[in-house]
Amino acid sequence: MKIYIGTDHAGYVLKEHLVTSLRSQGYEVVDEGAYSYDENDDYPDFVVPVARAVSKDPDNSRGIILGGTGQGEAITANRFPHVRAIVYYGKATPVVEDESGILARSRAHNNANVLSLGARYFTEDSMMEVVNFWLNAPYSGDERHIRRLAKIDAIEVDEPSE
Repeated sequence: MKIYIGTDHAGYVLKEHLVTSLRSQGYEVVDEGAYSYDENDDYPDFVVPVARAVSKDPDNSRGIILGGTGQGEAITANRFPHVRAIVYYGKATPVVEDESGILARSRAHNNANVLSLGARYFTEDSMMEVVNFWLNAPYSGDERHIRRLAKIDAIEVDEPSE
């Protein structure tokens, strides 16, 4: 599985740690930037390449995007077909590895393939705990989830008329 990673200035420091950590675990990582800290950069510049790559190969790739809150990043990523981005802020206590957790369900039910993290809410350690859990959480492949995802993929949005 190839993992694409991108962030603006808000997640730059965490992204650098994330890329290094995932590569040391043996993952194939594509760093889509930012490549330096620039408080005036714009998150779409780094999220779009991640989302585009995952959109082209949604079954064999994942994306991890970071921003101040992760909200704008997820909105941007979800504009691409076959991208299912979720936002996660983390919490003070460790990730609960149970069937009812947000991260577990995002994978099991929705086959989420992009994780958008609110960088202002994480330490390096808490981020890695979340990322490792999410990367290893399986998709159930249950018929009802396959059916629902097919309905989402079939949506065609008309341009608004004036």
